[in-house]
Amino acid sequence: MQFAQIPGLEDTKTRLVQAVKNNHLAHALLFHGPEGSASLTMPLALATYLYCENPTETDSCGTCSNCQRMARLVLPDFNFVFPRVALTKEEQKRADQINAQLLANFREFASKTPYANIHDFIQLNKFEKKKLNISVAAAREVIQSLSLSSFEGSYKIMMIWAVEHLNTEASNALLKILEEPQPGTFFMLVTSQPDQLLTTILSRTQKINIRSFTDQEIQDYLIASQGCSEEVARQVAMIADGNIRTAVRMVDQVEDKQVIWIRDWFRLCMTRKFAALFQRADEFSKSNLDYQMSLLQTGLNVVREILLQNANAEKLLRTQGEDRDFIQKISASVIDADSAALLYEKFNTAIYHLNRNGNAKLIFTDLSLQVLLLMYRNVKAA
Repeated sequence: MQFAQIPGLEDTKTRLVQAVKNNHLAHALLFHGPEGSASLTMPLALATYLYCENPTETDSCGTCSNCQRMARLVLPDFNFVFPRVALTKEEQKRADQINAQLLANFREFASKTPYANIHDFIQLNKFEKKKLNISVAAAREVIQSLSLSSFEGSYKIMMIWAVEHLNTEASNALLKILEEPQPGTFFMLVTSQPDQLLTTILSRTQKINIRSFTDQEIQDYLIASQGCSEEVARQVAMIADGNIRTAVRMVDQVEDKQVIWIRDWFRLCMTRKFAALFQRADEFSKSNLDYQMSLLQTGLNVVREILLQNANAEKLLRTQGEDRDFIQKISASVIDADSAALLYEKFNTAIYHLNRNGNAKLIFTDLSLQVLLLMYRNVKAA
């Protein structure tokens, strides 16, 4: 991973590179940011820069032996810890084999899908309905590993991904080495939930706050890495709300006509076309989950735009052209600020139930009827 592969965030990249050049890089860094941010890619790029044999003024070279090995996460002095589940007695007989497979899985997960989240990791390893944690045994392995000399006489880096899963005993075991590591040793802790960490861990790290991506950064990333059109990238970026994971998952689902589908659905609600709405619910239920979530996120984004329009905050609107005309018309006619706030809640409720394997047809039918009723009341009141 190179800094150049991460869209935007130039201020954070510059800050880290300058810290390396000035020999002021803290020995324990906590990278924290929301899901779908660069909270994992940024420390990976930093580690690659530290190991690079021919670094430039702003980035690693990407071609030397160390850069190539870091791209596959197989450089011997770069170690990582991640959450696991307790092995059963039967699994303990195959512990070495299981641990080797988990390590291979994590290397692929972090190198090929670095914007993925803990739920993707759980699915990859079939950890559903099992408790994840980073145990005290893992913490002791960290201490043991870092007590040894580096393989190649360079830095030793220990990355702890999803560090919020450290149990209390493991956290306490790491306190001393976090505070006083051997020279040339760096800790890079990664989390999307810094509030879940013990204050004793937080106090021993330098915090690197990773913000969400902007719409433009996501749009540029999708065009460059996914090869999608500018219009699709714009639509996806608007829905993804700063989350690259969400954006990448939506690329195959979102087409230019998706917003049109939602606009037409709003119009059917407004004109109380019950038969057509039931047909839409049937169409919705026959789509896959990613597409269903994408449609609801699109609807949620429309409601957000209506809220901004009603608040006279047009400078914050993301929509353009026909989409903006629709927002302005529906705001002026049937959805005022209070109604938009209610709609926002109803869309979030629908997303919540859909995420928990609720019946898609019933969820969308219920949402349609609630939106229809709200619009009808506003028309009557007018």
